[in-house]
Amino acid sequence: MLSGCAIRVCHVLVLVLCLSAAEDFDWTKNDRGSFYYGTFPAGFSWGAGSSAYQTEGAWDKDGKGLSIWDVFSHKKGKILRNDTGDASCEGYYKIKDDVSLMKELKLNHYRFSISWPRLIPTGIKSDHINEKGVKYYDDLIDHLLENKITPVVTLYHWDLPQVLQEKYGGWQNISMVNHFNEFANLCFERFGNRVKYWVTFNNPWSVAVEGYETGEHAPGLKLRGTGAYRAAHHIIKAHAKVWHTYDTQWRAKQKGLIGISLSGDWGEPVDIGNQKDIEAAERYVQFYLGWFATPVFHGDYPQVMKDFIGKLHRRKSAQQGLGTSRLPTFSSQEKSYIKGTCDFLGIGHFTTRYITQKNYPSGRSGSSYFTDRDLAELVDPRWPDPGSEWLYSVPWGFRRLLNFVKTQYGNPMIYVTENGVSEKMMCTELCDDWRIQYYKDYINEMLKAIKDGVNVRGYTAWSLLDKFEWDEGYSERFGLYYVDFRNKNKPRYPKASVQYYKRIISSNGFPNQREVENWKRKATETCSSSNQLLAAEEQRSTAANILRLIHDPLTSHMEMVTEIVVPTVCTLCILLSAIFLMFLLRRRN
Repeated sequence: MLSGCAIRVCHVLVLVLCLSAAEDFDWTKNDRGSFYYGTFPAGFSWGAGSSAYQTEGAWDKDGKGLSIWDVFSHKKGKILRNDTGDASCEGYYKIKDDVSLMKELKLNHYRFSISWPRLIPTGIKSDHINEKGVKYYDDLIDHLLENKITPVVTLYHWDLPQVLQEKYGGWQNISMVNHFNEFANLCFERFGNRVKYWVTFNNPWSVAVEGYETGEHAPGLKLRGTGAYRAAHHIIKAHAKVWHTYDTQWRAKQKGLIGISLSGDWGEPVDIGNQKDIEAAERYVQFYLGWFATPVFHGDYPQVMKDFIGKLHRRKSAQQGLGTSRLPTFSSQEKSYIKGTCDFLGIGHFTTRYITQKNYPSGRSGSSYFTDRDLAELVDPRWPDPGSEWLYSVPWGFRRLLNFVKTQYGNPMIYVTENGVSEKMMCTELCDDWRIQYYKDYINEMLKAIKDGVNVRGYTAWSLLDKFEWDEGYSERFGLYYVDFRNKNKPRYPKASVQYYKRIISSNGFPNQREVENWKRKATETCSSSNQLLAAEEQRSTAANILRLIHDPLTSHMEMVTEIVVPTVCTLCILLSAIFLMFLLRRRN
């Protein structure tokens, strides 16, 4: 991605930029324009991503300790269909197979996370270090480098050791700062001679809000109005401490970069001529991305968060008769310590919302992160939504978000760490034309943002594989590669988007209209043969299930439906799709 010399120069530049004053973002200017044909700057890095709990499996193997997601997913009713990540993609056993997929894609980098409880089973370094866990990540990193793929390593992608949750209350407790720093320091010590790109936290918004406010995610706590703010406060402090640890103890000899990955949906005013809608849209972005980015770049929370939560402006907390704001505060020393702790900013982005002003009552029982914002989220019914109920395809919002980051935070070095789209369907479909369209449009908006002057250095497609999707289990698929979770070997099959993304990488963008239009046709031809291969495999699997069920008289009717009828219908869907595509291709020829 970058040479050692370039890294040192970029580090100095980034520190200067982090301290620069923010510009004003122009909310009234939204140039959606037409598709832009062109290429990315030389050296632009293309990758794909994953996370430990979502893909590794081997949840209790080789000395790994329990994570909060192991415990949470084992509780009935917490995950759709009571799915768990116990086996997932079995990535723990498929390093060589998966790296070969990355090599076939021609990836420049691969982003993955290290499981804290796989390295330190209790989360407390002085208790025990699991050398088998260390060896697994050693092997993965070495195999990536042997294939000229740069590892981008996330230290925390939501799988907190369960012992720390039970003993201290997890991210509600300030002690997590030191425990996380010890874990990070171990990673720098063992892997830092080969890893040059570190991400402290992935999407801390979800950790705080969904883990400690709504309870949708592990550890499943519902501490309305306080839990999310407290968790975020400790996460920001932990990020800063780890950045300083790397900066003072490891940077000189390892010459790496360390940043944080923040997710942010874009919020567009419903009426750009209405000042209240503009203010509401800015609140939406500040309460989402700015909650973490503003302390990291400027040393403190966004002023609008302090205004709308804090008692000094007679807003929510004061009206509820509380002595202090529900939003914690940083001391002057902490502000100085946190400010500028970014070598690069990771951006995870998926979708957009229209935003308008909405006033919520300020009664004690009504306080929550969501009501603190005083806004309503809307969607355009014309926006495509092929998968997750929250994920609409709105490409122009991506460019808007990237330009917002540029103006607010002094145009920092950006790596897009997550961007992709899911599908949610019963039948297998490898010809994912909606994903091709999503990647084409979103990557093009990123190219336009670079043309605007935004300092984007790399892009990570989310995700390499279908995987465990948190509270949605395996019902949603984000992968470029389809994973057959019903097969104990978890085979991978390329979707059409693999070929399309590969051509974007090979061309470093979109060279011309004729060539780009040809990519989709060729990708569709490839997926047709893959569909036939998968259909044949599913036929064999269905036959095996029938034989098993014949010899098992106690099998319930529902199991028979699940094991026989659904796979059979899916197989027929695949075969019919393949035949139809072959017919179309013959007619075209």
